[in-house]
Amino acid sequence: MIRELKRRLHEFARRGLPEHLRDGQRGEDLAYELLRDEGFQVIARNYRSRSGKGEIDLLGWDGEWLACVEVKTRRNEDFGRPEMSVNRDKQRRLVAAAYDYVRRAEVDPELLRFDIVSVLLGKPPEVELYRAAFTARSAMERRGIG
Repeated sequence: MIRELKRRLHEFARRGLPEHLRDGQRGEDLAYELLRDEGFQVIARNYRSRSGKGEIDLLGWDGEWLACVEVKTRRNEDFGRPEMSVNRDKQRRLVAAAYDYVRRAEVDPELLRFDIVSVLLGKPPEVELYRAAFTARSAMERRGIG
C-alpha cells in the first residue's frame, strides 16, 4: 500500500515535467525498486558533488560495496541500448562525484563500485542491473588520466 501511495505521489509530481524528464524519473523509480528488490540499502538519490560537475543517480550499499548507480532510460532501442550511452565522459563525472561523496562521508574509496541500470520503457518495462559495469581506473585511463 505504501509503495502504491509513493508511486501515485511521484506520478502527480511528474505531471508538469517535459516528457523526456518524466521518462527519466520513471526510469529512476523503476531502478530504485529493482535495487531494493536485489537487497541494496539505498542511501541517496540524485547526489550532486559540491563542484557541480557530477551526479550519482542512486547510491546504495550492496553488501560491503558502495554502489554508485547510473540509470539510463529509453523508450526504445532506436539509438542503441540505454547502458551503451554511459560514455567515458559520463563515467568520469560519475567517478568524480563518487570520490566527492566518499571523502565527505569518510568511506573507504576501495569500497566503491560503479553500476548501471538500463531501463527500456515498454509494456512491461525492461529493467536490467549491470554490477561493476566499469571501474574508476578504467574511466580515467581511457581519457589518458592516471
